[in-house]
Amino acid sequence: MRVMMIAPTSFFNDYGCHVRILEEARALQSLGLQVKIVTYYKGRDLPGLDIVRTPPLPWRSHYEVGSSRHKIAFDIYLSGTALATALRWRPHLLHAHLHEGALIGTVLRRLLGIPLIFDFQGSLTGEMIDHRFLNPDGPWYPLMRRLEVWIDRQPDAILTSTVQGARLLIEVFGAPPERVLPFPDVVNTEVFRPPLPEEIPELQRLRGEWRIPEGRRLVVYLGLLAPYQGTDLLLQAAARVVRADPQVHFLIMGFPGEAFYMAQAAALGIADRVTFTGKLPYEHAPVYLRLGELAVAPKMSATEGSGKLLNYMATGLPVVAFDTPVSREFMGEAGYYARFGDVESLAEWILYALRHPEESAERGRRLRARAVAHYSWKSAGQALLEIYRVVQRGLPLRAWAATSRPRGLVEHAGKSIEGRST
Repeated sequence: MRVMMIAPTSFFNDYGCHVRILEEARALQSLGLQVKIVTYYKGRDLPGLDIVRTPPLPWRSHYEVGSSRHKIAFDIYLSGTALATALRWRPHLLHAHLHEGALIGTVLRRLLGIPLIFDFQGSLTGEMIDHRFLNPDGPWYPLMRRLEVWIDRQPDAILTSTVQGARLLIEVFGAPPERVLPFPDVVNTEVFRPPLPEEIPELQRLRGEWRIPEGRRLVVYLGLLAPYQGTDLLLQAAARVVRADPQVHFLIMGFPGEAFYMAQAAALGIADRVTFTGKLPYEHAPVYLRLGELAVAPKMSATEGSGKLLNYMATGLPVVAFDTPVSREFMGEAGYYARFGDVESLAEWILYALRHPEESAERGRRLRARAVAHYSWKSAGQALLEIYRVVQRGLPLRAWAATSRPRGLVEHAGKSIEGRST
């Protein structure tokens, strides 16, 4: 089977949806499928992946992460590249990521007469508002909202990274329930794992490279740096934590805007208690996470998934996150939950977790077991292949999932949404 993925982003770029695209492609390739990823011209090429890139924009050779008016031009270029690639390669199925990819895929689906699967990872208008690119009270919001609703009703099947995303699609955007199936993010639990005793000297050396003083208790964060990711709130909470316990140190791994947030940390008086690594290659993330005693996930988006939680969980770290449906979905009763958007609550729960190390270690073990049981990448490829075959046969996706009970991953997610969309 030839599967063409449409990825309207700078794949590969070490964060978020890129990781989902990567793991899905690798899982499918391990089963013998041919996968071709059509994406923007920037991004990191990875061994073993067939990546087709657009030409660069003549007037925009460098661009930032996130929403931008230039993305309209990027997507026009991507549309042409995807069409040319599809006509030449003749895929059996289209797998589109993000709403822009689904819009392009809808056109190709009609031209080529092949099924389209939409990998939904959050609301289009919600993300644009989170990035402060769209004003919910402005004149463009109703138009973008109608476009999002139309896109959500075109694919043959929609896979969501969370149960919350499936509910949002069905209940808010009116997507046909029979086409929507939660297909959660997955994690390689053999790569992301707790440290082994023989690895301790190497981890100590790594701490030394970053000049983290001995005896400091490390709280780790991995992901993009942005207001909607809660970076500002994390630094404000860190200042409160450090005042209460000077032995706590924060290791913040991500980009962009490192200089801005370093200045913010300095203004808060915690520059010597926060280490910014900048952009960290995804393949280095497992080792860096093993440095931590506690992980934090202060994401502010109400509609997007939070794949970093799975990396934390698989590493066996206790996690403090804002109390959102997505956080609860992934971590269940094993997470620590701060009041949404509340800096004081976030600081209090970080301190609580650090002051109760035995309880926190037990929660970390439970999170690790949850990741292995429900979110391991090993079975993801087989389930995705089954979904492809169902869509190719024109069967209702949800009805098939309810009767076939494919692998524990889809079953675990499907149970949480049953009854809400019928």
